[in-house]
Amino acid sequence: MADRSLRGIRLGAQSLQSEEGVVFMERRETTYTCDACGHVTNLMFAADAEPPQTWECRACSAEARLNVGGQAVALEATDEKAARTHWDMLLERRTRAELEELLEERLALLRSRRGAGEDPTRQKIGA
Repeated sequence: MADRSLRGIRLGAQSLQSEEGVVFMERRETTYTCDACGHVTNLMFAADAEPPQTWECRACSAEARLNVGGQAVALEATDEKAARTHWDMLLERRTRAELEELLEERLALLRSRRGAGEDPTRQKIGA
């Protein structure tokens, strides 16, 4: 039985392609220094790519800044807007006084239903 076993390769474990004739993109090494502990992280980027100003330090997960010419770059202020929350969008449509008035109306409605013995979560049958 052992003479007739099939032999093959493990799928996914070895590549069947060779790197012969492949021209790799030009690369450059970029260095980041951790502000918290001074750890140095070296990364490879494509030569024509602009590296980000900050990178997460591999050793301590703090923010590391890009080094250019041996000096850490000064971080530029971003013009990105802060994410708006649901509360922010609600305040754009209504004032706080209007929201308090609506809240009181809804609470009064719920209290009146409870006082009358109605269950606000149950729908009336045949209505």
